Amino acid sequence: QVQLVESGGGLVQPGGSLRLSCTASGSISSINAMGWYRQAPGKQRELVAQITSGASTTILDSVKGRFTISRDNAKNTIYLQMNSLKPEDTAVYSCVAVSIVAGQDYWGQGTQVTVSS
Repeated sequence: QVQLVESGGGLVQPGGSLRLSCTASGSISSINAMGWYRQAPGKQRELVAQITSGASTTILDSVKGRFTISRDNAKNTIYLQMNSLKPEDTAVYSCVAVSIVAGQDYWGQGTQVTVSS
């Protein structure tokens, strides 16, 4: 089992920045990748960014150049640095950990990001 705890969401003005954090505990060694999904009201959930155990990253095209995913292995934590935020970035952001050996994904509780003036 893997447990995920997220933090860092909130309200920010357009053009502002936020950093989301997701800390994993439990069966850390079973995790193959971690990432962030988001879901806005009335829209499908989408993968925003992902980082693998080999440090390969994937970033959603619409946030490239503005968002960066990184990790601190010593803290079992990944980060999503979000700059130049736009109102269309408003969504619930959820952390996910993928475990191939366990055959399942683990999810955090989600954190609200609201970009509004």
